Amino acid sequence: MKYVVNKNYLSAQEFLTDCIIHFDTKGEDFGNQKRNALKLFKFEAETLNFKSFKVPNIVNQIAYKFFRKSKAQRSYEYASKLKSLGINTPDPIAYYEFSTPFLFKKSYYISAQLECDLTYRELTRDLNYPDHEAILRAFTRFTYKLHESHIKFLDHSPGNTLIKKVGEAYEFYLVDLNRMEFKAMSFEERIKNFSRLTTHKSIVKTMSDEYAKVSGEDFNAVFSLMWMETEAFQEKSKNKKALKKKLKFWKN
Repeated sequence: MKYVVNKNYLSAQEFLTDCIIHFDTKGEDFGNQKRNALKLFKFEAETLNFKSFKVPNIVNQIAYKFFRKSKAQRSYEYASKLKSLGINTPDPIAYYEFSTPFLFKKSYYISAQLECDLTYRELTRDLNYPDHEAILRAFTRFTYKLHESHIKFLDHSPGNTLIKKVGEAYEFYLVDLNRMEFKAMSFEERIKNFSRLTTHKSIVKTMSDEYAKVSGEDFNAVFSLMWMETEAFQEKSKNKKALKKKLKFWKN
């Protein structure tokens, strides 16, 4: 077992390790459990979020053991980097890894649990959500800030931005952090980064309008590219689902 604990949580180290060892029998299930297991644990007055990543396939067990950082380690390090750049994300607390001499096995990422008012997904499901346009424009400015900070969030999708209302303003927090690049981006890369967020043309228009305003780019250039990339992603996603359905049928 290998682990790294945030210096601000060293007093909780024994508690964290006990939670990891007894992860299957302790804690409270939280959120979607399909891909990775999420559980909440109480430590003193704070609620901690434990994310258990599935054991990777045999190729990645070798890769994570010898060549690549694990998803848990990347999540922890990227969260720390985001905070240093002034980008909100739940406080990173620790990560744990388990491996054999030749293969990588389980890993866990622990962060502070953040109670939010909504995620970006609610904006795509309810076009009449209170303050809908204001939140959407604020989210677009937040994404522009990511781009200006040389942050390419590869999983910029509806469930991965938590939104809190603070007074009359909105704060945005990134989660599911293990896929990121830190680099300057071209105009095309920036606009493509919006492609996974929605299927609604009206939402794409609003985001395009706000991004054009804050970036100084031409609205028509932003909108035509953003909508093209959105449609391309939806087509790719549809084809992927159809292929999976066929493979499942053949296996059965």
